Amino acid sequence: MDRLTEMEAFATVVDQGGFTDAARKMGISKSAVSKHVSALEARLGARLLNRTTRRVSPTEIGLAYYDRARRVLTDAGEADSLVTSMQAAPSGLLRISVATDFGVNHLSPILGDFLQEYPDITVNMVLNNRFVELISEGFDMAVRIGELEDSTLRARKIAETTRRMIGSPAYFEKFGQPRKIDDLNAHKLLHYTSQANGAVWKLTAPSGEKRQVRTTGWLSVNDGQSLLNAAISGLGIAYLPSFLYADAAAKGLVVEAIPDLPVEPQGIYAVYPPGRFTQPKVRAFIDFLAHAFADKGPDRW
Repeated sequence: MDRLTEMEAFATVVDQGGFTDAARKMGISKSAVSKHVSALEARLGARLLNRTTRRVSPTEIGLAYYDRARRVLTDAGEADSLVTSMQAAPSGLLRISVATDFGVNHLSPILGDFLQEYPDITVNMVLNNRFVELISEGFDMAVRIGELEDSTLRARKIAETTRRMIGSPAYFEKFGQPRKIDDLNAHKLLHYTSQANGAVWKLTAPSGEKRQVRTTGWLSVNDGQSLLNAAISGLGIAYLPSFLYADAAAKGLVVEAIPDLPVEPQGIYAVYPPGRFTQPKVRAFIDFLAHAFADKGPDRW
């Protein structure tokens, strides 16, 4: 007889408290359940169940065997579900959390292509500038930039960006071009209030020395696009990701404030909850993003 079937029959008898209810649960006859359990006991050379006219209960050996058998059956069921799930067509509601600047500028323009490719998926994209709790807040995945704080999540890098200080040519013509980090103290700095490390720019000097520059005072905004617009208008120097300023730089609307500073790429990741397999809708979207951004970054945006 099939070993898994024997184990399932035994475990179901324990779960249901008897052969009659186990047979009903499995959809087979009571005699078939009894034969499976008897075959298992004969193969193991041990009595697994105490049988009386009123009830059935596991022996001490049977209880120990039940714990292991139930784990094996659970793993087998998950393996079957994995194959079925991976072959299923992606469908259902996909909830995504994305940083506002990246979502508006780079995800929104390509969502239509994804939805046309996968018409059975509906997308709810939430734009915000905080790290959401994926599981407790009901998100299937998130797109995050920079160092990943939650190591329990699964992650796949889909692109790279970098952060640079930029300003308009008109601003630098009027106030001069800074040549080193200390020169920034004499300039008008535009602060991004949603920045995780507060009103501080963390910079690396050409020597490799790590420096910090305070940015409070001139203009504070909680939106990257607004900061870029302010920089283009000549209001000061902004410290922004390349995926946001690259187009303006290509048009000559902004230039780097201190080009000699080292370029430090930051990863852009698709992150999703841990588990033994990835939902088809999540896997499909991550594959789509990886293909869409294959030729992007750190400065090519």
